[in-house]
Amino acid sequence: MSPAAPPLEARMAELTGRHEPFVKATVVRARRPASARPGDTALVLADGRIEGFVGGVCAEATVRAQALRTLRSGESLLLRISPEETAAGVREEGMVSVANPCLSGGELEIFLEPLRPVPRVTVVGDSPIARALTAFGPTLGYEITPTGGITADDLSGTLAVVIASHGRDEEPVLVAAVRAGVPYIGLVASPRRGAAVLAGLDLDDEQRARVRTPAGLWIGARTPGEIAVSILAEVIQVAGSRSAEAEAKAGVKAEAEEAVRTATDPVCGMTVAVADGTPYSDAGGGDRRWFCCAGCRTAYEQDPAPYAEAAAS
Repeated sequence: MSPAAPPLEARMAELTGRHEPFVKATVVRARRPASARPGDTALVLADGRIEGFVGGVCAEATVRAQALRTLRSGESLLLRISPEETAAGVREEGMVSVANPCLSGGELEIFLEPLRPVPRVTVVGDSPIARALTAFGPTLGYEITPTGGITADDLSGTLAVVIASHGRDEEPVLVAAVRAGVPYIGLVASPRRGAAVLAGLDLDDEQRARVRTPAGLWIGARTPGEIAVSILAEVIQVAGSRSAEAEAKAGVKAEAEEAVRTATDPVCGMTVAVADGTPYSDAGGGDRRWFCCAGCRTAYEQDPAPYAEAAAS
C-alpha cells in the first residue's frame, strides 16, 4: 500500500463525516515511463483541489477535469491517459481515453470513484411514525438522525426534517428548519391542527408554504408504517425535483461533462478544468488563459503573442 494511504483514509472519513462530496482516484495501471505506480491514490474535492498523488501536474490536470465530471454524474469511470493522439476521444461504457501531450511517454489508467454524501433526514419525536421512519430510512440509503429537537446549526447538509412529535416542541423546530433552507420540511398532523400550527409560526406566508402538512403523499396510508412510507416517498419526490431544478438553473445539459467548465491550454493544447488550483494567466491581454501546469504558464508568459496568433488562425 502507498505510504500516503493512511492519511488519505483518515481524510476520506473526515469528508464523509462532514457530508462533503469527493472523488477517489486510484492508479490501476501504469506503463513506463510514468511517475505514478499502481495503488497510488488521490482525492479530488468538489472545488478541484487534489490531495494525494496519481501522477505529475499534467496527469493531475486531466484527472481533475474528468473527476469533476464523475462527481456531477455520480458514475464511476476508468480514465486512460496517453500521450498518443489516437487516444483522444475514445469512449466506451464506463471508460474514457484522453490524449495528454504533456506526459513523458508513459500511460496511466486511473479508476475514478465519486463518493457523494448520503442524504440526511432528521426525524423529530418518538412517536410510532417517527420510529417507523427511523427503521425504513436506511433501506433507501438515507442517514436517519432521530432527535428530540434541533437548531439551525444542526441542519447543515440536511435533506429533510420530519416532525412527528405529536405537538411537542414543534414550532421552534419548524422555524429553524425553514430558516436553514432545508429542502423538505414535513409536519405530521391533521389538516386542521397543521394549519393552526403554521398560523402561529413567526414566518411569512411564503415561508409557511414550505412546510408540508399533513406530511406525506396521499396513498391511503393508515398505519404508522404506511404513513412513514408515504412521507419517505414525498422526500424522494422533493429530492428529485430539487436536483432537476438545480441543473436547469445552472444550464446543465443532459451529458454530465457540460456541467464542468473547461479550457484549452494554449501551449500544449490539453483540456483542463477551470477550478481552484488550475494555473492561469492574464498576460497578453484579452481573455484569461488556463494551463495544465506552471511550466506551460511560464512558457506562455515569456511570449504570449505566438499562442494568441495560433488560437486566432
